[in-house]
Amino acid sequence: MRWLVVLVVACGRDASAIDAVVLPGDVLHDGSGCMLPMLADAAPAGAAPSCVANGLPGSCLDVAACTGARAPTPGLCAGSAAIECCTPRFADTIACDPDAAPDPNACLVEEPGDPGCPAGMARVEAFCVDRFEASLVQWSPYHHPTGVVHAVSLRGAVPQGYISQIQAAAACAASGKRLCTDAEWLRACQGPATTTYPYGQTRQPGTCNDARATHPAIELYGTSDAWIYSHLDSPCLNQLAHGLDRTGALAGCVTAEGAFDMMGNLHEWTADPAGTFRGGYYVDTVLNGNGCLYATTAHDPSYADYSTGFRCCAAAEMP
Repeated sequence: MRWLVVLVVACGRDASAIDAVVLPGDVLHDGSGCMLPMLADAAPAGAAPSCVANGLPGSCLDVAACTGARAPTPGLCAGSAAIECCTPRFADTIACDPDAAPDPNACLVEEPGDPGCPAGMARVEAFCVDRFEASLVQWSPYHHPTGVVHAVSLRGAVPQGYISQIQAAAACAASGKRLCTDAEWLRACQGPATTTYPYGQTRQPGTCNDARATHPAIELYGTSDAWIYSHLDSPCLNQLAHGLDRTGALAGCVTAEGAFDMMGNLHEWTADPAGTFRGGYYVDTVLNGNGCLYATTAHDPSYADYSTGFRCCAAAEMP
């Protein structure tokens, strides 16, 4: 029943809620005729005059176009009063509209679950775990969620970043699931043999999405100045090439029971009340531990940035 509900909601929704867009490599999986309209490409950042506000580089833009993660400062740009210094500025070559809300997952549906598990979930002993990092129904994966959202586990989706532990737990609960405990998450990642990596005991470079050469904030903003690490909420960070992968894109990055991307791609929140996310992400799976043992405990449950994602767990139905 969950499979049918997700299909109706995802493909029969109000199209004004989000901006659907076809990205390179998009594949429609449901065969129902649900189509994603194209969005026009954004102008490169270098097309706007530059400015500086409060020590940050910016672009002279109409104030109506300076929203979301950016802030306008008046009196620093030529032209009408509506043209203000919008900070931070992207690198001159970046073509991304941070105010657009593409939904590349709109036509995807959950696969059947393993026996005793809800749709999209793999069986791990007495519990079920999402096969894929979670997405949200009717929400752009590049934007911080608000309101009531529902988690789904979709193959070939752009997984949801920009989410706090609090929001992740609520999204799982809205779908009749819950965040995994630390013990469940580790058991699912390490498999019955308790390996360090989802695929075995020895690191295999390139098997998981975990070693992007350049930090995305350095590429997006065109600098390595320290201020960029206070601006990790831009929707454009996870839209850069060679960054966030679609779920299940790397066939070898899978656990013994069939859960994909538990190492790399996005950090994954667990239910630890102190705030823990595990598994590393597409830049690093080493600094805070190797592979499945990677754990970040530096942030409270309300924290969110481009790298924070999640997956859900649920109790398995016994025969």
